[in-house]
Amino acid sequence: MRAKRRWATPVRLIVLSFLGIILAGALLLTTPLSSAEGVWTNFVDCLFTATSAACVTGLAVTDTAAHWSLFGQIVILLLIQTGGLGAMTIITGFFSVVRKRTSLADTRMLMQAAGNDSYAGVAKLVRRLFLGTILFEAAGTALLAVRFVPAFGWGRGLWFSVFHSISAFCNAGFDLMGDYRGGASLSAFATDPVVVLTVTALILIGGLGFIVWDDLINSRFRLKALKLHSKLVLVMTAALVLAPFALFLLFENSAAFAGYSLGDKLLLSLFQTVTPRTAGFATVSMASLSDAGLLLTMVLMLIGGAPGSTAGGVKTTTVAVMLICTAASMKKSPPTAFKRRIEDDIVRQATAIMVIYLTAIIVGACALCVVDAVTLKAALFEVISAIATVGLSVGITPGLGVAAKLILTVLMFAGRIGGLTMAIALTGEQGASPVKFPTGKLLVG
Repeated sequence: MRAKRRWATPVRLIVLSFLGIILAGALLLTTPLSSAEGVWTNFVDCLFTATSAACVTGLAVTDTAAHWSLFGQIVILLLIQTGGLGAMTIITGFFSVVRKRTSLADTRMLMQAAGNDSYAGVAKLVRRLFLGTILFEAAGTALLAVRFVPAFGWGRGLWFSVFHSISAFCNAGFDLMGDYRGGASLSAFATDPVVVLTVTALILIGGLGFIVWDDLINSRFRLKALKLHSKLVLVMTAALVLAPFALFLLFENSAAFAGYSLGDKLLLSLFQTVTPRTAGFATVSMASLSDAGLLLTMVLMLIGGAPGSTAGGVKTTTVAVMLICTAASMKKSPPTAFKRRIEDDIVRQATAIMVIYLTAIIVGACALCVVDAVTLKAALFEVISAIATVGLSVGITPGLGVAAKLILTVLMFAGRIGGLTMAIALTGEQGASPVKFPTGKLLVG
């Protein structure tokens, strides 16, 4: 009995809950009810789609608008919403609504799933999470309806507004546009400020993380009163918007943005800066980007959003810790930020996360090149997009074989759960070793 309890750790239960949701979604999508033509759909494609939706990635092997029926689209949207909020968050939120006491084990699972840093206030965080999600998604729906209803009619326009608002807030990147006006994703609205700014705002808000929302509310939006985590997230988010915004204007001025007016280029650059972290919508074709723009997009995809958010990637705080430690190492001083020292455990965890992700990207890209005839550049882009749960593609995903699709499916799942969480789930949580070995001299660099 004790061994069984040791196996059923909170991390493993979170992993299994996501796996159960994905499999249930995949089985629903295989049925004729989910297909627009009323036929059975290949299980591998359904598994890929369900994983992409639940892991809020957005990579698709079929045209979401053309292949899936309204029922199938609803299944995908429910998977997106569930994956965006987190399975354990939704379960514990249900317990909170019916006023049942949440056990310590459930609280611990929720804390890790939602990205909270303590046991205190978890139920309050969940209530704010649900309220904030409803408010932001409703506001996004209303704003998008201003453009989508005139373009598609009342029924279809409202459904499109709901679907894209939830997809944007959850950083999923699924769209129902098909080849509307001869373009993919949101390219038909690339220069529409209402659509672009609404989707951009939803992506950024969803990518900040629920714990940052909570801290902003508790501090009454006084920046000095924020916790270290929130300060680092906000600073990194601002830096990762402003710097890439200027770089995309420079890189794509005569490439992907050629032929657009200056005002349109500003909108295109802003969206291209935000969507890789990690929404997956596109207003320009990824294949039209310059090599410099493509590399910058891959870097932004890898970084992603904040911990405990709807976004994926290695997370902004992980990169912040690595940069802080690099600067501290050059100064030969302890790593600090905002007059607070970074704990050694956090440094080790950030290093482990970065190594795990980079290793998975290298192995995944090599595997993709072996099992399918794709270029290294395309393989790297697709693998980073999958493990960082972005959903952007250079156009090779629909044509991939079964083995390549399964590789990307595993990467999407691992990326949503988190590299370190997945490693712990597979190996078990190990306590501190009672044996202390003597230190040894080592040369690096």
